[in-house]
Amino acid sequence: MLFTPMFSASRTLVRTSALTAATAFLWAAAPATAHTVGHLEDLVEQVAPSVVTVLSSENAPEHVTGSNGAPFREGAPFEDLFRRFGRPETTPQPYAESRPRRGLGSGFILEEDGWIVTNHHVVEGADTVTVRLKDKREFDAEVVGVDPQTDLALLRINATDPLPHVVLGTSGALRVGESVFAVGNPFGLGGTVTSGIVSATGRDIAAGPYAEFIQTDAAINRGNSGGPLFNMDGEVIGVNSAIYSPNGGSVGLGFAVASDIVERVVADLKADGVVSRGWLGVSIQDVNSDIAAALDLDTPTGALVASVAADGPSDGLLEAGDVILGFNGAPVGSSNDLPKLVGAVSAGAIVPLDILRAGSAKTVDITIGTLASQQHAALDVKDTPEASASDALGATVSDLTPDVRKELGLSDDVSGVVVTSLETRGPASKAGLQVGDVIVRLGGEAIASPGTLDQAVTAQAKTPAMMLINRQGNQLFVAIKIT
Repeated sequence: MLFTPMFSASRTLVRTSALTAATAFLWAAAPATAHTVGHLEDLVEQVAPSVVTVLSSENAPEHVTGSNGAPFREGAPFEDLFRRFGRPETTPQPYAESRPRRGLGSGFILEEDGWIVTNHHVVEGADTVTVRLKDKREFDAEVVGVDPQTDLALLRINATDPLPHVVLGTSGALRVGESVFAVGNPFGLGGTVTSGIVSATGRDIAAGPYAEFIQTDAAINRGNSGGPLFNMDGEVIGVNSAIYSPNGGSVGLGFAVASDIVERVVADLKADGVVSRGWLGVSIQDVNSDIAAALDLDTPTGALVASVAADGPSDGLLEAGDVILGFNGAPVGSSNDLPKLVGAVSAGAIVPLDILRAGSAKTVDITIGTLASQQHAALDVKDTPEASASDALGATVSDLTPDVRKELGLSDDVSGVVVTSLETRGPASKAGLQVGDVIVRLGGEAIASPGTLDQAVTAQAKTPAMMLINRQGNQLFVAIKIT
């Protein structure tokens, strides 16, 4: 999983919530507004009251094993957090006693009537969630909705008077080198302010296909999770979520979910507690340099369509082998770009796609579908090349018999030849083919038998050549250099 134990000695990405029984110290300051002022201290004074402590609590475990044992029963929601973040500051005494456990994070008030944003992992698995304000008032919080795909959660509290709040800025306008500051509760020390710059934008930290992160060198530690990252206009431009660290502490590599993502997710969660995402109905992969050469692309760019879901939004409109270069006017530089673009579009919208098909550029209008929970807006098929079945390919193949099809778990509609062996240094092996891959197509030729593969290899005039394979039910393209 992405967030591994913070006490690990290896370099790793870790979540930044804290697990502690300690009481966080909070601050007092003037109500928050969002406008440019001359000094950081003035900004902090304005926005700090809108930053809150979020306490997530698990009901008392069935038993406590003692100071040398795990303080949570096996399978408890907070058992995973315990492994990630080490023992709380208050360690259980070596006698049996049932007591609740608390997770500590940060959050911020987005609207004066009590809407609060935090991280999903701060409240994940909790039985109760409490929000503590700067004046030390505490409120039971309702978890309105969560989105694990972007590690965001929306809470709601009922206060009798309007609450200080902040506004979301536009993360898309951020520039590398721009000054930013974070406010939160690292290690339970509430009201802590750290400052730095935007180190990078658009970071992909393998947290899912729909999340996009701002990298900052502002110090972020355990307990900062869910807290805001501000620009110098006092606007929230990110939600602090993860750090890259060899020891669990800040080393100047912090990551915040970009506010443009936050805005869309919060609007959906506020509407009905569920995030709705668009669905294109394709499997895609990156275009590497060999595939770019095979497709006559000047540079490796775009998302290569490996397969099209039957009866999906793209069925009959897109084809395996198409390269998606633009989506709704936005460029698609790689396969990582497409899921975020598709996921941000509402179902039913008609969106133009700029594609390259067989060397010709064209535009296709597609009606976006609804992403079901088990689907992905664009499934990222890993960039793994393919194989062949002749001396020129350095591989042997056989017919796809019913027994072989059953052994490989392939449906009846998969056709081609199966790779049975590979030469260690042959073209197919170098291209990344594996025994058990099914070669579906070479160049423009469908492969029905070992004989048709030999013919396709002989007829192939260019190298590298595009090959379509089926691996464990998933289709993907590879570029193979035919000798």
